[in-house]
Amino acid sequence: MSFTHEVLLYYFYTTIEDVEAFRDEHFEFCKENNLLGRIFVAKEGINGTVSGLKEDTKKYMDMMQNHPLFKGIVFKVDEAEGHAFSKLHVRVKKELVNFSLEEDVNPHEITGEYLKPVDFYNALKDPNTVVIDARNTYEYDLGHFRGAIRPEIETFRELPNWIRANKEKFEGKKILTYCTGGIRCEKFSGWLKREGFNDVGQLHGGIVTYGKDEKVKGELWDGALYVFDSRITVPVNRVNPTVVGKDYYTGAPCERYVNCANPECNKQMLMSEETEHKYLRSCCKECMEHPRNRYVIEHKVSFDVVKERLQNYLNI
Repeated sequence: MSFTHEVLLYYFYTTIEDVEAFRDEHFEFCKENNLLGRIFVAKEGINGTVSGLKEDTKKYMDMMQNHPLFKGIVFKVDEAEGHAFSKLHVRVKKELVNFSLEEDVNPHEITGEYLKPVDFYNALKDPNTVVIDARNTYEYDLGHFRGAIRPEIETFRELPNWIRANKEKFEGKKILTYCTGGIRCEKFSGWLKREGFNDVGQLHGGIVTYGKDEKVKGELWDGALYVFDSRITVPVNRVNPTVVGKDYYTGAPCERYVNCANPECNKQMLMSEETEHKYLRSCCKECMEHPRNRYVIEHKVSFDVVKERLQNYLNI
């Protein structure tokens, strides 16, 4: 298969003085070069993922790598058949990742030890190691490192309180943490050290880099990787891949994410096509009955059929 496009994932902590002016200039460059995606800029740096034709992504990488603010920036690159986004957004944020701490963490001042994929792989096998997934539950449920702890959180900013409430699980242990591309762990691992955990390591370059590494080839990763673009899922383990995701209703192996058809809910669920049709792409009875259920509207489902599908739900 001949791939014409690429998807770029990247971040860089630096100091951007005039964030608004940078945002405007950056948006225009991306627009002129036909790039689509989602880019966040803040006084502390940039975090983005964009897609485009290979010649256009090359122009973007060249521009960024030669920009005085981003010397040393690293791009994770995936080939693609087309764009992974439908629009271009370049937005100003207070934080690149929303940690919402009273006292922020500066990764240039404090952060966990950077571990290359092979070193992370070896550390995973150490019985005195505790592995913390720094992502959200729906990301973990699709795929995760073998034995990793699943924090019961829906957003990254909930992680500090969860750690404090479960502190006894980590005391005296070597702590490893990981996330999609590395940006969340830069701050999270630094926060862990500030909290008094001394032996803290982070997967340098994140899960994406681990999956591409030719030594480890994604081994010890179970399931797929959740990504924030139209692909939704990408493979990681090239040695002995498995499926760990489970259908929301049946529990059968599943790696297909959908959003609840109730626009006021929008919950993300792993769901097969068969289950989606049977339960109107809904997470509960109330969402199935919602007057603006998107599945019902899209498929022009009659009232009688909705009643029949509701009975399916009640018979679970």
